Amino acid sequence: MLKSFFENSRQKDLTAVVAMRREAGRLVTARGVTFLAMIFAFAAGYDGHMPGTVLGIALLACFVVLVRRHDAVKRRLVETESRLGVTEDWLARFTTKWKELPADGAGYLTRDTTQAADLNLYGKSSAFQYLCQARTKAGRDRLAAALSPIPPEIAAILARQEAVRELMQKVPLLLDLQGLAALLPDGHETGALLEGLRQAHTQDTPWIRWVSFLLPLALFAGVAAALAGAVSWFVPGVLVLAQFLLSQTLNRRNEAILAPLAGLTRELHLYEILLKRLETESMQAPLLKELQHRLGAASQAELHPAATRDGHAIPRASQALHTLAHLMAFVAARRNLAFLVLGNALLLWDCHCASRFLRWEAVAKDCLADWLAVWADFELLMSLATPGLTRERHVFPAFLDAAAPAVHGTQVVSLLLPEDRAVPNDMDFEAGTCIVTGSNMSGKTTYLRTLALSAILAYSGAPVCAEKFALTPLAVYTSMRVTDDLDHGISTFYAELLRIKSMIEASAEKKPLLLCIDEIFKGTNSADRIVGARAAIEHLTRPWCITLVTTHDFELCDLRTPDGKPARNLHFEEHYEENRIAFDFRVKPGRCRTTNAKYLLRMAGILTEDETM
Repeated sequence: MLKSFFENSRQKDLTAVVAMRREAGRLVTARGVTFLAMIFAFAAGYDGHMPGTVLGIALLACFVVLVRRHDAVKRRLVETESRLGVTEDWLARFTTKWKELPADGAGYLTRDTTQAADLNLYGKSSAFQYLCQARTKAGRDRLAAALSPIPPEIAAILARQEAVRELMQKVPLLLDLQGLAALLPDGHETGALLEGLRQAHTQDTPWIRWVSFLLPLALFAGVAAALAGAVSWFVPGVLVLAQFLLSQTLNRRNEAILAPLAGLTRELHLYEILLKRLETESMQAPLLKELQHRLGAASQAELHPAATRDGHAIPRASQALHTLAHLMAFVAARRNLAFLVLGNALLLWDCHCASRFLRWEAVAKDCLADWLAVWADFELLMSLATPGLTRERHVFPAFLDAAAPAVHGTQVVSLLLPEDRAVPNDMDFEAGTCIVTGSNMSGKTTYLRTLALSAILAYSGAPVCAEKFALTPLAVYTSMRVTDDLDHGISTFYAELLRIKSMIEASAEKKPLLLCIDEIFKGTNSADRIVGARAAIEHLTRPWCITLVTTHDFELCDLRTPDGKPARNLHFEEHYEENRIAFDFRVKPGRCRTTNAKYLLRMAGILTEDETM
């Protein structure tokens, strides 16, 4: 566990922030003094004192250096403060403060994501909120998709595991990258840019490119000739008018070409830095090397094999984004009306920008979406590394090559519970039905949620909070937080019936399943509940299913499987210390023999000591 690393990193950055603020203050003072001295020096030079002019030029150079140094310090300060915020978020995961992190994934909850609601996959206090290290919407989309109850191909899971394992050894890199990414707007999207590029079909026009160079050159030559008295000033005046009229004629064309470049200069510069770090970092895991390959670099010093498009070499991602970011800065300068008029009248600025963007499109347009997707994929891997960097007990799950379904876990706890308070339990299940009984608040539901969530984390490629964890791939179906739906006229009981029906239908397809049912048919009377539960469990007891059912109906403990074998029984129980109820939250074999409803009713003041139920 790296809590001490993050604490040391926070202290180091706090010290650096104080030092940089002091340095920035000193540079502001020095810049002001230098500027005033420069004014006086040039004034002295204007009065005929040549040393004053020389000193003024020297002070001007010094002023420029101070301005650049101050800008560099401010940039480092912003980056350090951003990394400090990321470090605080990491430290929040060692406490319950992680439940206040803003990216909770609530938007991914829908009526159809029943497992997500049952297992706290998305929303407040969810697995998504704990794991998420993604700043971009694309990265968050990938994390939401990775937390799927349906297992992907084992090869894909193992590839992610290897990549995540390597990233867990590169914590300083993760902090630096996350600190830079945090400067992006929250949930940043590049969809508008990519859509604009997809819709752009304008071709570069050679004569416009040539004219945009020749006319400004002719203008400068005309101005020089006019200054020398060789031609009248009418000549450069005509050239200025010709360039302005040409720019207005081509204005609609240029505006259409440059439309996708509105307002992303800062963000593209950040993507450039992020992707450059990924390009130059030494990576070993095949999945990480594949991401580098997609950026145009397979290792620190190795360029992607030469590729061309329309006769142009495809640049590395960071190089292409560097060019595009500078081009966007040039386009942004057009927002100043005076610059827009003068730039087009003197330089045909819009034509140059449009022509340069079209050349960029020719070699990099079709790659940009994939380059940005690489960063989103990397954000997913960083998110999946979170449990391995914040939990003392964690393990990468093994996947069993067995025909029959199985789950074997040792000392498993929930990712969503504080590690110092969570009670670990073993989980050892094979095909069949297990009835879990126990008194209220004893830990039955948490046990089922921990098992199901651990399986989903395993499928995502993340570490699981356990000493050991191994399983065969099983689709996870749950029936836990069942509620009514007034808009569709569905009662709580009928909603649960629909959940159970979906399990039976999936079972009929002979899919390997992990089925977790909490308080089966609690929405109806006890007689109907027992009859219905027996029938449902009989349908769900199959050689390809692991079925866990919690209940307060002890009659279900006597269930037998279709082949006549008794269902397995586990239970949780309470005990009393000084007339107070207490729980150890540890699962035990067999059925529960105790109840605590009367005690809880008395504790709530609903039932008196003299009353009985």
